[in-house]
Amino acid sequence: MGLLVSLDALLQEGSVTGAARRVGLSTPAMSHALARIRERLSDPILVRSGRGMVLTPRALALKDQVHSVVTEARRALAPERPFVASELARTFAVHASDYVLTILGTSVDRILREEAPNACVRFVPNTPDDPALLRDQGSDLAVGIYGDLPQEMRSRQLLTDRFVCVVRRGHARAKKRFTLEQFVGIPHIQVAPRGKPGGYLDDVLAERGLSRTVARAVPYFVTALQLAAATDYVLTISERIARHFAEPLSLTILEVPVKLRPYALSLVWHPRFDGDAGHRFLREIFLRAATEAAGDRHEEPRTRLDATDPTSGQTRKRKRRLA
Repeated sequence: MGLLVSLDALLQEGSVTGAARRVGLSTPAMSHALARIRERLSDPILVRSGRGMVLTPRALALKDQVHSVVTEARRALAPERPFVASELARTFAVHASDYVLTILGTSVDRILREEAPNACVRFVPNTPDDPALLRDQGSDLAVGIYGDLPQEMRSRQLLTDRFVCVVRRGHARAKKRFTLEQFVGIPHIQVAPRGKPGGYLDDVLAERGLSRTVARAVPYFVTALQLAAATDYVLTISERIARHFAEPLSLTILEVPVKLRPYALSLVWHPRFDGDAGHRFLREIFLRAATEAAGDRHEEPRTRLDATDPTSGQTRKRKRRLA
């Protein structure tokens, strides 16, 4: 790069003294650089003409090209401009469930409209391959409950929630507490965002020698709530979204008749974005939205929803049953 800068100065100034002054070198140092350039290009570049010097045909042909390259290199190596949110014009891909969109979506949208109106967030569903998509540059962020993330991944706890039961208003159990026997005797709706049967509730029931009958398994929280509102099924679901839809869907919220620990939802990204000002701004928006919409915290939340959760103290093999 140093030799290229010297060549550009020589081509622009047409003299060794002027080129030296342009880049802040001594005249002998620039003469030495010219000698190296002549050797590299097999061309004298500058030749004496009367009291001055003129560029050779090869130098004239290189003049604009070399200047353009040096200018672009300087621009690339220049310090990054201070980040201005209102100037952010970029599309981000974020993996999230309809639960996240329900609880945080409007807050995220409002903050973006107010502070970065030209930014676009493209939400896509969670998949078992979220970490790989983040690593392979297909996505920017993922929000969810993750177990064994690749070691290099970054994560930050976003919010916590707990489980409740939901039945339609007017259901036979709507005004009474469930007994455990009644709970497992009623057909269930299961929310399975990644399409897998079983889960934390099934593990807890299995520890007691019990299992439930899952009549319907759906990938979306809102669909599960709508189905519960129209049937006699029982739905075990996150409290925040249950309370969001309880009134409009005429649902009754009941306590789960078995102890289930709360859980934590995390924001996950690849470390290549650690120094990216725009990406850092988006992460902060999600954190601000979570504080605004779900600021209360549950104690000792689980970090994953299966029996291998390191926060649970359990290591046994999972037992699953989907009737």
